[in-house]
Amino acid sequence: MKYHKFKAGEKAGTYVAETPVTEEDILTMAQQLSRQRLAKGRRIEQPADAFTYLQTLMHAYEHEVFGALLLDNRHRIITFAEIFRGTLDAASVYPREVVKIALSHNAAALVLVHNHPSGDPEPSEADKRITIQLRDALSMVGVRTLDHVVVSTEGHVSLAERALL
Repeated sequence: MKYHKFKAGEKAGTYVAETPVTEEDILTMAQQLSRQRLAKGRRIEQPADAFTYLQTLMHAYEHEVFGALLLDNRHRIITFAEIFRGTLDAASVYPREVVKIALSHNAAALVLVHNHPSGDPEPSEADKRITIQLRDALSMVGVRTLDHVVVSTEGHVSLAERALL
């Protein structure tokens, strides 16, 4: 599935289907577009934009996935990394490994993200605890934790917006 089924519309940011597309085609294209929006060098202007792209990328997994959007000192994207994969309702997250990945990419800041396959984006107590552990570990090596976002089919929750970071 590629973008060739669409052509640019008359208004910027709009597209017209040249041939019939399936729901699966549309979802695949949305994920491809989200990956492009999270491409290296793009600056995160509004947190809500990043939340939408991350939700599109991760909401449909049937197991928990924990990742990080690694940023430079101007909040430009270095890369998006899926770091841990878990089970239906949990993923083991190791601060040491997150620190290693942040340092290997020379990240100045990051946005942590994981999905809830249940559909409910409400962070658990374990989510809140690991967020603090990660923030503290990353801070020791000079990497700022800007947010931890929980995404699901029903939306997303920002721990920074709730003052839990």
